[in-house]
Amino acid sequence: MMVGTGVACAQNRGARDGLRLVVLVPAYNEADSIGATLAAVLDQTRPADLVVAIPNGCTDDTAAVARSYGVEVMELPRLEHKKSEALNLAWDAYARDADVVICLDADTALPSNALADWVRELDGDPTLGGSSSKFTMRGRDYLTRLQRAEFAAWTDTALRRGYTTVLAGTGCAISGKALRDVVARTGQPGPWSYASLTEDWLLTYEIRRLGYRCHVSPTVRAYTDSMRTHRALLGQRMKWQVGTVEDLLRVGVNRYTALDWWQQFAGLAMAALRIAWALLVVALLLTGTFTPSLLWWVAVPAIFALGQGLLTLRIPHRDWMDVVLGFAILPAEHFAWLRAYWFLRGWGKALRSHFTGKQEDLWAAQSVAEIAN
Repeated sequence: MMVGTGVACAQNRGARDGLRLVVLVPAYNEADSIGATLAAVLDQTRPADLVVAIPNGCTDDTAAVARSYGVEVMELPRLEHKKSEALNLAWDAYARDADVVICLDADTALPSNALADWVRELDGDPTLGGSSSKFTMRGRDYLTRLQRAEFAAWTDTALRRGYTTVLAGTGCAISGKALRDVVARTGQPGPWSYASLTEDWLLTYEIRRLGYRCHVSPTVRAYTDSMRTHRALLGQRMKWQVGTVEDLLRVGVNRYTALDWWQQFAGLAMAALRIAWALLVVALLLTGTFTPSLLWWVAVPAIFALGQGLLTLRIPHRDWMDVVLGFAILPAEHFAWLRAYWFLRGWGKALRSHFTGKQEDLWAAQSVAEIAN
């Protein structure tokens, strides 16, 4: 392990809230984006006490770029357990005694109010174990717009519900006490598990199981990169889907996983309905019994398009093209078919892994897919 530092990072233990806040930024070949991420972290109304960039296994200039911003740099070789291990090593070295730990991907930028608002949330409620940000995808291409609409809907739903089952590592704040409690309960080398492809979900599960609440912040937004190609998007979502299903099969059904199980069954049901609908249309065409119907082939799709379009009006920083795509049925159907694909294929891979004990390296598969992003 190599630990190197740039200009000494200011230690703001004298912040008026009296809390020690540490920001952890794991990075794998993020030389092009980590600068903007760190610049945003250093431009906060409530400064961090310590910012730690964690380049792990990088083959580019990620570490050098990070050092130029005067933050602590913990440069690591390529690790067996990848992001989870990098976070655990940095947490143990720099954040074990922190009151608030911010986890931030190296392609994500926070607005200047983020750290202050997160500290206010966690300091004001000892039952709050973690607060996720509201994600907005940057970019104006077609796939980015679809992902931006998806995450806008996810954010609205989580805010209405009042809790979340995943503190996304893209950008979240976690109680330092909750992290220490997780380690004490699990006996792991750090809060993040090595047994999961979706370490954020499993960590959130452990935090909630200890009696803490986890929610989406009503005021903190995070701006992050999207997957701009189908290959990159499917690589990312396959890892998320397979990891989530594997964790659910391992953990089982209980009050902390009920929502996630319901979402999985709903996703599978929607995928099955779409396939059944497509097969029905093909069968009707082949038998010559297909009859155009204004109700089923125009009115029903129009109703779905209206509902999707109204949701689009909730997208932050939307423009006219976001609205047009929202009210048009074809883009939503396109994304729904992609979702059906990764739900069905993800379940197949997860079940095979569950019964054979052989796990595919989906971290590597996602990395390969993102290279072409």
